[in-house]
Amino acid sequence: MTTKRFILNASRSSKQGTLINVGKESEEYQALTNTMTMAASDMAEIGLVAGQAALVRTEFGEATFTCEAGKIPEGMIFVPYGPPTCKLMGGNTDGTGMPMSKGWEVEVIPL
Repeated sequence: MTTKRFILNASRSSKQGTLINVGKESEEYQALTNTMTMAASDMAEIGLVAGQAALVRTEFGEATFTCEAGKIPEGMIFVPYGPPTCKLMGGNTDGTGMPMSKGWEVEVIPL
C-alpha cells in the first residue's frame, strides 16, 4: 500500500441535509459523515478497495474514514462535514466563523 497526498474538499451533501431530520446520532448520518469518496483510479493507485478504512491526516489532526469510489476528479477526495472532519480543521476562521474546509492538502494512508 502507498501513501499519497490529495486535495480534500469537505462540505454538506444533499443527503446529509435530509438526514438531519433523523438526527446526527443516527446510524445512517454517522455512516455518511465517516465516508470519503475518491476516484477509483486513485483508490487503486494507493491500494484501497471500497469499504476499506483509510487515515486522513492534515497539519492539524487526523481521522479515519471508510472509502468509496465516486465521480470525483483524480487527486481529490470529498467528505461530508461531521465530527471526523472537525478533527482535521484548524481553529483559524479569518473572521468568518467557519474554519477553512476546502482545498486542504491531506495525506491518505490505507489501513
